[in-house]
Amino acid sequence: MSSAYQLSDATRARFDREVAKYPAEQRQSAVMACLTIVQQEQGHVSREAEDVIAAYLRMPAIAVYEVTTFYNMYNQRPLGKFKLNVCANLPCQLRDGQSALDHLCHKLGVEQGGTTADGLFTVQKSECLGACADAPVLLVNDRQMCSFMSEQRLDELLATLKAHAAAEKN
Repeated sequence: MSSAYQLSDATRARFDREVAKYPAEQRQSAVMACLTIVQQEQGHVSREAEDVIAAYLRMPAIAVYEVTTFYNMYNQRPLGKFKLNVCANLPCQLRDGQSALDHLCHKLGVEQGGTTADGLFTVQKSECLGACADAPVLLVNDRQMCSFMSEQRLDELLATLKAHAAAEKN
């Protein structure tokens, strides 16, 4: 099977370092690390990359796909520079989580799961982020938790992220 995704020597070396952390018969344990490496380098994990990872780790491609689709930290398509995951579980919903999600979508002119035309923001519904007492919450780029996200705080966050992106361009 021909693949559009190819492992570079540098990526293979990073994979090798991760696999070396496990006994030889458990090399598949490095699957999450390998997926993370690809995402760091490509911005997302394509189906072709999943197949390459599966071959490298000597595991079925479906097993890699199951990991990619189970965890929302793996992007299966290119997303905006800022991925905003808004918690959709009941505690957040009871404290205006859906309103926060709707506000972001309206403010940015996108539907849930959509990316702004300028490629800056992707807004997604997320499962529990583990900060129920701080609801509504959202996670920026799978790293920064934002709590008590009123419409005012959401607007301030968007302004801050836009300013950060503009400063990076200069």
